[in-house]
Amino acid sequence: MNDADPNAQETGVPMPPTGWFNRTVAGAGITSALGDFAYETTTVILPGFLAVLGIPAAVLGIIEGIADAVASFTKMFAGHIADRFGHRKALVLVGYGLTPVGQALIALAVGWPLLLLGRTVSWFGKGLRGPLRDAIIVQAIRPETRGRAFGFHRAMDTVGAIFGPFLGIAALGWAQGFDWPDPADAFRLVFWLTLIPGGLAVLAFLTLVRDPEHSPNPELRLISTLRGLPARFKRYLGAVGVFGLGDFSHSLLILAATVLLTAQMGVVQAAQVAGLLYVWRNVVQVVASYPVGVLADRLGPGRVLVAGYALGVLTAALMATAFAFTTESLWFLGLIFAIAGLYVAVQEALEATVTAGMVPEDRLSTGYGALGTVNGAAKLISSSAVGILWTLASPLVAFAVAAALMAAGTLALLRVR
Repeated sequence: MNDADPNAQETGVPMPPTGWFNRTVAGAGITSALGDFAYETTTVILPGFLAVLGIPAAVLGIIEGIADAVASFTKMFAGHIADRFGHRKALVLVGYGLTPVGQALIALAVGWPLLLLGRTVSWFGKGLRGPLRDAIIVQAIRPETRGRAFGFHRAMDTVGAIFGPFLGIAALGWAQGFDWPDPADAFRLVFWLTLIPGGLAVLAFLTLVRDPEHSPNPELRLISTLRGLPARFKRYLGAVGVFGLGDFSHSLLILAATVLLTAQMGVVQAAQVAGLLYVWRNVVQVVASYPVGVLADRLGPGRVLVAGYALGVLTAALMATAFAFTTESLWFLGLIFAIAGLYVAVQEALEATVTAGMVPEDRLSTGYGALGTVNGAAKLISSSAVGILWTLASPLVAFAVAAALMAAGTLALLRVR
């Protein structure tokens, strides 16, 4: 390439082109959009599906927490395997392929066990592909453009998370027009339809993404590699973990909106409106993702990430306030979901960017795996705890505790930065 680094021939190491927007970044973005189209459709209607089946909030929290934990621990081992043996693209393809398998299991569910299995299979695939895909993107761009590239990727990721839930809600309304023997069958039809974009995601990654040259390192061992990660990165992981203890699954935000609106609208319409609020959250996220990346390239990703974490605290605090006053205001709920979209845009774009600036490139997949493991393990505790506190005490207590934990994580990150 004419825009390649002139020192590449001297060092023998191929350098990415100076521009950040290339085939690999674009292909990974398209793939993520299709993948999110598939499983975010499930996310937005799953709380309503559980409500129709009579499954309580505690079970939803546990299901989401276990699924996040499975994804996180998978990221650890997937990242290490990729650094050690160099097989990244094939594992990413398997990861995307597992999403439609999990969707099919959910469509067949009549109770929580198969729901748990389906969600776990989908999230196992998500954990398998995440760190390896991010490592491929990092090696396809230059360090000074990481914020832009990851901001674009997360924006594309969220495009699917907008159109998938939106069309899922519309499809749910259409499906309810049939004379179903069981009201849950309308939800099941939508789950089956998600298999189409799930399969297209696999095809897109296979044909569009090129894995940059990556040399295997068979001498790497997981424990020694983890011990050898930079001390500053370990402190960073600690801050991320504390924040994650309060960073519950946003399926619980959807359930919260459904509960608050049910008295006014009825459970089915409330579930649809709550789903639209989640779509609104995703719209805010996709609009904010690229500007967040540009801002991080200019100001430094650490500073912007601290601000994003502070918005996470505000999200949980405002939802606790909503339950304190039993609000049915769509404007107030819309504000909460908008702030949630902003903080997720920052979190998803910049946690990976900060990691890339701390971890050596030959151990980057392992570093991403460690980040994912910390996030997922914390979310297992968070989503389960919020669901249990909701059931045993009240949603006000659950979201207030979440806000306090996220505030502690924000202060810890500020000290690391």
